[in-house]
Amino acid sequence: MAQDNYKFQRKELELKALLEITQAINENQPEAVLITIFKFTCLVHLEIKALILYVSKDGNYERRISHGVKAKTPSALPASWVLDDKESGKLSIQLAEGYSFEELETYLPVYHKDQMLAILFLKRKSAAVELDLNFTQALANILVVALENKRFARRQLEQEVLKREVEIASQVQHMLFPAVLPDSDRLKAKVTYFPHSMVGGDYYDLIQKTKDKVYFCIADVSGKGISAALLMSNFQAALRTLLRSDADFETMVRQLNYTLFDNTKGERFITFFLGEYDFQTRQLRFVNAGHNPPILCREPEGQTELLEAGTTILGAFEELPFLEIGKRENLQKFTIHLYTDGLTESMNPEEEEFGEDRFRTFVNDHSGINPEDFHQEFMNLMGEFSKSIPLRDDLTLLSLRFD
Repeated sequence: MAQDNYKFQRKELELKALLEITQAINENQPEAVLITIFKFTCLVHLEIKALILYVSKDGNYERRISHGVKAKTPSALPASWVLDDKESGKLSIQLAEGYSFEELETYLPVYHKDQMLAILFLKRKSAAVELDLNFTQALANILVVALENKRFARRQLEQEVLKREVEIASQVQHMLFPAVLPDSDRLKAKVTYFPHSMVGGDYYDLIQKTKDKVYFCIADVSGKGISAALLMSNFQAALRTLLRSDADFETMVRQLNYTLFDNTKGERFITFFLGEYDFQTRQLRFVNAGHNPPILCREPEGQTELLEAGTTILGAFEELPFLEIGKRENLQKFTIHLYTDGLTESMNPEEEEFGEDRFRTFVNDHSGINPEDFHQEFMNLMGEFSKSIPLRDDLTLLSLRFD
């Protein structure tokens, strides 16, 4: 009779424990609350004196509960330490020196769909007490699956938020680019832009300041993603503000560098090329701030050269250590090809880069043609070269033909 009463009381306590944990799950209580309820349920209702619960996270097992254990136990179990032999139904856990589970009597692996989500180590209050391991394992399973569902829901929400942020950043980035490029006898422009991901780190612009003066630029910000897009947005705003202020060429470059350094404290930088052409004086001025040197093609002479004069990358130093304004006089009929390193670093199946020499050879062989035709033939060449190998970086090619 006493034994029957004991069994009845145990079942009553187990049902109470089950009710408490399921009610907390249904109320969508936080993870910390669920873990606390499970812990005290084990200690109060299930005759357990000490326990440790490890829960799977990112391929390892993270300790979420530790109570009544005097020995030193690891805060996490790397997956390589846990060998799960499903045929024998036994676990083999390898511990580093100094760690021990010896004072704990038994362990219960917690599975869900053949995947081990957790390991529960237990010690009874008394050797005379018989643990209901099946119920304890079932209760642990309910808890761990609830934690896994919460983590999955949180990950889904984070992915949705990130996706929306990326979409917004992509929209912001596309707003930075010119909506329409000139296509007249005086100036023809063509751009090819392939971002590596939804949000790239490349930027190009063309600004017709007056009837006779046009500014053009290309840039590549360090890093990718939302932060790179926001940084580039700020950079473009600073550039356009300086152009409206009638600042001289040198002041603009130095101020762009200072603004970038002030915003990022030297942790991010931008490679940048800024050019200015005056149709009336036929003079080209430019600054190359650590960017791939654009290629200038003089059509009457059939000559090409790299535009390298300038300074170092922007944003790395509070003050630019040196600055040279490049100048070219008496330019009438010419083309400038500006590009980012995603072009020259494109790979083929043999892991060979496209390279600057191959690009300059193509430019030399296609001097004086319409930018639209130049881009079409170049992309045909790039497709033949890279075949199905995806880009490793953003690719931007901006071609300007002045006449």
